[in-house]
Formats: sequence, C-alpha cells, structure tokens
Amino acid sequence: MSSFKQTDKTSITRLSKRGTYDQHTIYSILDEALFCTLAYVQNNEPFQIPTGFCRIDNKLYLHGSVGSFYMRELAEKKIPVCISVTLMDGVVLARSAFHHSVNYRSVVLFSKAELVTDEKELYKALEVFTNKMQPGRWDDIRQPNESEWKKTMVLAFPIEEVSAKIRTGDPKDDEEDYDLNIWAGVVPLKTVRMPAEKDPALKPGVELPDYLK
Repeated sequence: MSSFKQTDKTSITRLSKRGTYDQHTIYSILDEALFCTLAYVQNNEPFQIPTGFCRIDNKLYLHGSVGSFYMRELAEKKIPVCISVTLMDGVVLARSAFHHSVNYRSVVLFSKAELVTDEKELYKALEVFTNKMQPGRWDDIRQPNESEWKKTMVLAFPIEEVSAKIRTGDPKDDEEDYDLNIWAGVVPLKTVRMPAEKDPALKPGVELPDYLK
C-alpha cells in the first residue's frame, strides 16, 4: 500500500499513533470533505480562506474568479500554502472534563499553486467539483459558456507533502475514574443530505431529478 514520505512539516509528534501517511486513507478523507481551509502568509500577515475543493489523482483543485486577488497571488508568486480538512465523527464524553475529546479524521497538506490553463483539465476540474457537491448534477445543467470560462480561475495543488490524523473509539479515562457514577460514551456526528427544497422561481412542470430523490 502506497504511503507519502514523512517530512519535518508532516510528521505527527503529538499522539503520533493517530497519524497516518497512507495514500488511500488521505484520499478518502479529501474525497468525503466538501470544504477545506487554505492558509498562507502575505506581507508577514496570516490569511486563511474557507472554500470548496475537489481531488483528481494526486492534485487538489480550487476554483474562483479571475479577479480573485489571493488566487492570483498564490499562482504568480508561488506562495507556500497549508490546506486542511476535518471530518467530525463524534463527541467523546468522558467521566472527567480533562479527557473529553472528539472522534475525527483530518488531513493537512503543504503545497504551492499551479495555474490550470489546459482546457481539458479545467473542464474536468469543474465537472468533478460539481458532482462532488451534488452527484449527478453536471450532466443535468447548462455547461459554462465561453464568457463564464474566461471569468473562472482554477488552481491545482500537488498532493505530495501531506499527513492525516485520526481519532476513533471510546473515552479514555483515568483508571480510578471508571468507578464514578457518571455516564460516558460517544455522541456520533454525521453530515446528512436532507430532502431538496425547490426554488420558488422554478418553472412549473420541472420534476425533481432522480439523483435528488
């Protein structure tokens, strides 16, 4: 099974047993998460941007307006970035306040932006992103026209320097606390797609597509 090489930035030092560099595990977390946070430093000031993303092979893709200042800066100046995602799977309720925790899956990626100019890659990135947000959507909608393509910027970030950290399981209390008359366990958390709500301006007679049922 393929794993990413550990570096000074990606090596997990705190609770290292929770760290993993396994490619399949990292990709699966990235593919499930809908949003990421991109952080960078500009003129000695920190910035972070929450945004949607998708993964294709060994690259993570973001898109936005060609007028986006931060995207232009990242592409032109090759500013190092840190991209992170977190999936919350449960609140861990221990017998003591100190040992409360959460079950989670997270990925931290270090990379630099590459401006995507190839038309096929641009098209594929937008298709994969759209279908990630709502599976089946791309083939059901009007495709971007020439004007819209010209207004869209796509950045690719190679996935090379990366690690994941995961916590699962029950609370871990101090041995003497297990005799306390205090409930302990896990409250599971899950992101769930709810029934679709129609646009009030929806044209009469347009039925809900099968992929939304």
